[in-house]
Amino acid sequence: MVHLLVGCCPQISTRHRQNRGGLARHGRSFSTLPPVPGRPYLTIDLATVRRNVAALRVALPAAEIRYAVKANPAEPVLRLLSELDCTFDVASVGEIDLCAATGIDGALMTFGNPLKKPAEVAYALARGVRRFTFDTAAGLEAIAENAPGSSVECRIAPTFPSSVTPFGHKFGCAPDEAVDLLTRASELGVHADGVAFHVGSQQLDPGAWEIGIRCAREIFNSVPGLSTLNLGGGIPISYDAQVPGVGIVGEAIAGALGRHFPVLPHVVIEPGRAIVGSAGTLFCEVVSVRTGTDGRRWVYLDIGRYGGLAETENEYIRYRLRTRRDGDPVAEAVIAGPTCDGDDVLYRQYPLPVTLSPGDLVEIHSAGAYTTSYSSSFNGFEPLATQFVEVNDAVTTG
Repeated sequence: MVHLLVGCCPQISTRHRQNRGGLARHGRSFSTLPPVPGRPYLTIDLATVRRNVAALRVALPAAEIRYAVKANPAEPVLRLLSELDCTFDVASVGEIDLCAATGIDGALMTFGNPLKKPAEVAYALARGVRRFTFDTAAGLEAIAENAPGSSVECRIAPTFPSSVTPFGHKFGCAPDEAVDLLTRASELGVHADGVAFHVGSQQLDPGAWEIGIRCAREIFNSVPGLSTLNLGGGIPISYDAQVPGVGIVGEAIAGALGRHFPVLPHVVIEPGRAIVGSAGTLFCEVVSVRTGTDGRRWVYLDIGRYGGLAETENEYIRYRLRTRRDGDPVAEAVIAGPTCDGDDVLYRQYPLPVTLSPGDLVEIHSAGAYTTSYSSSFNGFEPLATQFVEVNDAVTTG
């Protein structure tokens, strides 16, 4: 039984779904969910979100889970995570407003984007936000002037192993610079509370977190009164290849904390992908199949980079696709989106059934993170619609 509460797109709520051969996950049956007529859509299984939070709490029981709202800012996701006692990492005043509209108190939010205008700091304070991240002297001064008495975390940028989508040199300060900045914070009338870092999104090396933890320990030794260690996000999920599971990452982090912090500080993690990524399945349609002027088979979908699949740029994220024709002979194909941009190409070589035809449905798995939040109306295509389901019993087939 599927109970639908249908509202205006792009968000379509589905309260509870007793699975009867439905949502395709882990190589099981092709989905039988009702489609959104004429357009691609994303389904978020809130039960999977719940399970992912539980898994994080098992792996890192002492850590505060501060959800990275940018991964998927949908109201049902935010509401559920609030019920699960998560806090929230917000990157803009827009995300602050989204959280506030869901009933989340500003005291549960951290303005974690180091780049913010003074007016945005003041707005956040008016909304009840009392914790901010910074990585420059100017950023610290803006917080001190516009949110006096707030708590701050200084984001550092050690050299981490490359992740699937690294941050490069955009964020963070040198670890030795953080000592001076945090010392200055107290002088400016804000509370120097801790150190933050991010190992890079979809980090495949569990040892990366120890680099940040070791650097943070040195800063804690030099700045009295620090109490929070923010480990950021970066916990990977499986797309088309195996990755270290949350348990393995948790063991690596716990080991590093034990080696460098005999007395454990308040530990924070900021997962986004690890919470909502595996909860999402994107449903789309083949628009056209042709042989291009390059002699290769081109498969065009009704969704592309601008519709929510921006992370396929440079093929950083290689989603797992399923079709009703799986099991037929396969051959390499170019997969492209529907827009008039020549760069709206998802993958240059992807094995797909040779029988795939216009009108065939395609499932894109583990698409719950960084899809709707990237979706746009470029070329007049509607932003990605979302259905919310809760699978309350075991997945069955047949």
